[in-house]
Formats: sequence, structure tokens, C-alpha cells
Amino acid sequence: MRYPLTERIGNPDLLVGRERDFRLLNNWLEKIPKRLSKSRVILARRKSGKTAVVQRIFNRLWTENGTIIPFYYSFPEVKKWLPEFALEYYCAFASQYISFVERDESFVKQPLPLEKIREYGLAKPVKLLADDADVLSNYKNQGMHSLMWKTAYTAPERFAGIYDQRILVILDEFQNITQYIYPDQHHQTAPDETLAGSFHDCVESKIAPMLVTGSYVGWLISVIDKYLEAGRLKRHFMHPYLTPEEGLEAVYKYAEAMDVPVTNETAEQINCLCMSDPFFISCVIQSEYEEKDLSTQEGVVSTVNYEITDPSSEMSMTWGEYIELTLKKVNDRHAKQLLLHLSKHADREWTPKELKNELGLDIEENAIREKLEMMVKADVLKKGGSDIDYSGLQDGTIYLILRHRFEKEITSFAPDLKEGFSKELENLKTERNSLQGRLNALMGRYAEYQLFLEFRSRVRFSLDRYFSGISDTAELNIRNVVQRYKFQRSDGKEMEIDVMAESSCGRTVLAEVKKAQKKMGLPEVRGFHEKVMEFEKQFPDKTVLPAYLSVGGFSGKALAFCRQNGIGTAERIAFFK
Repeated sequence: MRYPLTERIGNPDLLVGRERDFRLLNNWLEKIPKRLSKSRVILARRKSGKTAVVQRIFNRLWTENGTIIPFYYSFPEVKKWLPEFALEYYCAFASQYISFVERDESFVKQPLPLEKIREYGLAKPVKLLADDADVLSNYKNQGMHSLMWKTAYTAPERFAGIYDQRILVILDEFQNITQYIYPDQHHQTAPDETLAGSFHDCVESKIAPMLVTGSYVGWLISVIDKYLEAGRLKRHFMHPYLTPEEGLEAVYKYAEAMDVPVTNETAEQINCLCMSDPFFISCVIQSEYEEKDLSTQEGVVSTVNYEITDPSSEMSMTWGEYIELTLKKVNDRHAKQLLLHLSKHADREWTPKELKNELGLDIEENAIREKLEMMVKADVLKKGGSDIDYSGLQDGTIYLILRHRFEKEITSFAPDLKEGFSKELENLKTERNSLQGRLNALMGRYAEYQLFLEFRSRVRFSLDRYFSGISDTAELNIRNVVQRYKFQRSDGKEMEIDVMAESSCGRTVLAEVKKAQKKMGLPEVRGFHEKVMEFEKQFPDKTVLPAYLSVGGFSGKALAFCRQNGIGTAERIAFFK
């Protein structure tokens, strides 16, 4: 996999889960070459992973170099003059087109100027590139800015039609086109919000279909309904949360990448309190809370509470900015009270009359409805089954932020979030069978890391707690655990032990971990035995306890060899005993 488009998520390995979304979108992508795919819009609130998903789609299609040429453009929250914007858009498309053809990543990372695009078009030849470059220059000189933009936004479909190709047009943060593009050079007039309508016909293309995203669902839907006609974009709703298993995987990945100590138990506690929200998880793992300790339950609770409540935390600042932006038109006590109540009871719909009676509001039903409608447009509430029904977003992350910000103002009592978090984790302890299942489900991917965490966090244990066939069952007192421990054989060849744990009594655990689902055979376990013997030869003062964890199990001969040579075996790790 190559990454010509630098993904905002950072390390590509940090993109976790989204299997349902990728499955649906991959099915849609497969139909594009047959001209059967209708343009789509991904709808999800901010920090849901939309950009990560579409950028990964771009990089995968570019890497595969198949029949679909990807084009990605993100509309920035920056004021731009129309002709400058048109040139930027066209140069981005042309450069990515050339990049795909030439297999040169640099043209994605640094778009070519118009003159270089023209030179390429003449040299290859791709005549349309040279023609477009001439047309854009002429239109610019003549002040025909609308025609410049038309040349730019129609380019993907024109190229696909003339050269019999399929081009995927990925437009990220599409709603911004209505607010940041100005018809005058000095941005003195209002932005041209009708530019979204430029894509009115392009959106119906089957040879250059569009994949549109935006961070403000209500705003994006209103733009689509007004300028593109609602039925022209098939809607794909993306849930902001991962599954519990995917969330736990995200905790492991972030903790390992950031080198932040966690245990298998606290990993699940973080996942639970963060509600498997990948952005929330990343904030907690990377938190700058001075007393952060994610290896204990108390430390997890304190760090999560800090991210929700401290004004300087990444979590609080991100959502505070979002709420301020969305509520600035309805910034009054009644609106906050309505929002908090609906978010708390997001499992049902409410009418203005029901809300007036339930909350004892001293304003008319029509005024309540006006506030509700404004909050729907602001993306913090949603419409129900009828015109007078409203409900909160089923989004626990936002609810926590709202409680912290508004509950004291409304009820005169500050919420004790830390106490609530602690109670939630106490309840979690009664669900250990479910937790064990989630940990086991990830063992195929994270067996080595999970075993490393167990040894590091338990400290005192006997090895037969985890492995069968152990003759030395005396308790260990672990003082050092190393993952992927390396040492050199006498002939200079490097050898590696997956997990090495040293006890204060002089005993050393050497553990081999195999994550493959197939059974380990005799050659594999013999290879491990050779490592053990070489280690014993180099460190004769150490008493070695060898152990082999194979998620796929062992063949009969391999298991017999382990028993004969004192190697403990396991196919799963019991995390709670």
C-alpha cells in the first residue's frame, strides 16, 4: 500500500475498524467500471472518521492502479477569490490525474502549476490537458471567472468521457463551497453560495461519480437539498462509534503507537468510558493531563474526566468550538435546557408541547419549536418521524460535553462525572465474560502485545496461570518485560524473542507468540527451542522458563515436543483469574 495522499489520521495503522462502511463503499466502488454507481454523500458528525475513510479510498485506488482514477479535493475554511479557486481545483485534478498515469506520488503531494500541466499535455500527448490550460489562461486574462470555474469542475467528467475512463471525484467538506468562495478579489461582497449548484449535473455522472462528505450534517443536507436535489446523492450514514471490539483494538493501537502504558483491563476501561469513539480514545491516550496513569482504574477515570472538563484539553477544546459555532444563534438558557434534556433522553421523540410540560418552560410552543428547528439546522438535534417530533443525537460523547458545560447553569448543580465514570467501571467488572470474549477476539492480531501487557501489569504470578505443561509453578516477581527482545547467536546471526520477562529471583520467561490461525508444527517449535538453548548458553546464570502461545493451536507432534522439552503451551490467555 502506498500513500501518495498524506492521510490526516497520521500513522496509517491508526485507522481501525469501519468494516461495515468499507464493505458498503467497496461494493459501490466495484460497480463504477460498469457505470452502475450513483454519486453518494457520507453523513456523519464531526470527528467521525469520514476524512480518514475517503482518504484511504483514494490511496487504495491509486495504489491498485486499476480502472478507477481517484481525485480528492478538500474545501478549506479559507476565503478564496473565484478565479484562484478555479485554478487551484483544476491543477489539483490535473496533477492527480498525471500522478496516477505516471505513478509519481509527488504530483499529489505538490500539485503542478498550470504551465507544467500544459507542457505535460503537449509532450505525452494528453491534448485535453494542454487545451484546458490554454482555455483557463485566456478566460483569466479576459476576466471570465465563471467560465474558468466551469472548465475546472467539469474536467473529471470530460476526461472520463473523452478518454473512456472512470474517475471518482471525492469532495471533502463540501458545505464549505457555499461560504468561502468570493466573486471579488478582496472578499468585500458576500460569498457565492450558489457555487454548490455547479455540480447539479455532474452529480448524475456514472463515468465520474462523486463521493461527498461534510462535518456539519444539517448544513450539508440543506446545501444538497437546495442545489443538487436530494435524490441525486445516495446517502450513506456513518456512525461515529466503532464496535466494542474495534474500539478495544483502537486503544491497543494508539497505546502502542504512542508508547503509553496500559493493561488489558484498563484498555477495556478506556474503551468503555470513551464509548468506542476513536477520537475520544485518541484524546485520552495522548492526553497531556499531568497525573495521567492509564495503567490503573483511578488513572483512567481521572484522565477521561480531564479530557471532558478541562478547558485546555484537546477533547474539550474541539467540542467546545463545535458547540459554540452551532449554538451561537440560540445561545439562551431555554435552548440549552432543551438540548440537554433531549440529549439525555435521545431514545425517544418529543413534541414542543411535551417539552413545555416536562420542563415547565415559560415560553410558547411556537417559540420552543423555533429553537428546536434552529438546533436541528445546527446539527445538535434531529427531526423525528413527523414535523413536530424532535430527538437528541444518540451520541454519548456530545452528551458528556453538554452536561459539563450546561448542567450547572440549568440545575444549579455541577455534574460529578468522575463518580459516574467510576460506577460505570464497577459495573463493567461484572461483565468479565464479555470482556474476556472481546480480548480473545483480538488475540489473533494482538496476542504478543496482550501477553506483554499481562506480564508487565500482573508482576506477581506463576507461569501456569497462563500456560499448560509448566513444571516450575513458583511465583514470579517480574521486574522487567521486553517485547521483541533481540540477541546474537555465536555465529553473529540475530535472534528474537517475542516476549522476555525477568523475575527478581533470577528466572527468565521466554515466550514465543504465533498469531496465525493454523496449527504450529514441529519445525516451528523446534526453531523456538533452538533460541531457548542459545539464550541459556549465553546466559548460564539465568533459569529459563520457555512458553509458546499459538492462537491456531499445535499439531500432535509439536505439542509432544513441547512437553518433552519443558515448553509451556497455550492457545488463549485467561486475562482474569
